[in-house]
Amino acid sequence: MKRSLSENLKRSLGEHKGSDVSLKDILDNVEEQGFGLLLMILSLPSALPIPAAGYSTPFGLLFILLGLQMMAGRHEPWLPKWAMSRSMSRSFAEKAIGGATRWLTRIERLVHPRLEWISSRFGSRFMSFVVVVMAILMAIPIPTTNTFPAAVIFLIGVGLSEEDGLFCLGACALGVAAIALYAVVIYILITQGMDGVEHFKDWIKSLFGL
Repeated sequence: MKRSLSENLKRSLGEHKGSDVSLKDILDNVEEQGFGLLLMILSLPSALPIPAAGYSTPFGLLFILLGLQMMAGRHEPWLPKWAMSRSMSRSFAEKAIGGATRWLTRIERLVHPRLEWISSRFGSRFMSFVVVVMAILMAIPIPTTNTFPAAVIFLIGVGLSEEDGLFCLGACALGVAAIALYAVVIYILITQGMDGVEHFKDWIKSLFGL
């Protein structure tokens, strides 16, 4: 019986109860699941509204690497040694996985295989291109802007894991919005400095009642 996405997320940390979780541990547990689940897991520190300073730029570089592997047609993800040794505290990893799991349980019934183009060579290359673009945005060290592209990568991971082409198209639409957001933030940064960016951030939060 196929496991749900939330169950696969929980299993990605493995059974070892050590104080830290390395990317090697995670990769060993998700390798057979392909790129989708790994994209979901690695995007969590930046995609969720939890303190995760220092994750966006190095993880953005990893997403560029993974996106290029997808574009080249590789079926199993590969990470360099310096990335495999990178770790996070188990408490942080469990908090991130727990937050994502609660969200996933609400949408899992809506995600299912459809629009088979996503499993084709074109579909894989198109989605890998979107991942690379979002990863470049993540790697740009502009405060308060990394959550949006990381969330897009997370949603792409969901769609790829379930072979849901429609869900991936929705993620791409959000990716276009992320590019527009970055363009606005960069314009404000150039014309008004960080004070202007902070005011813009507060305005965005007020729109969503945050």
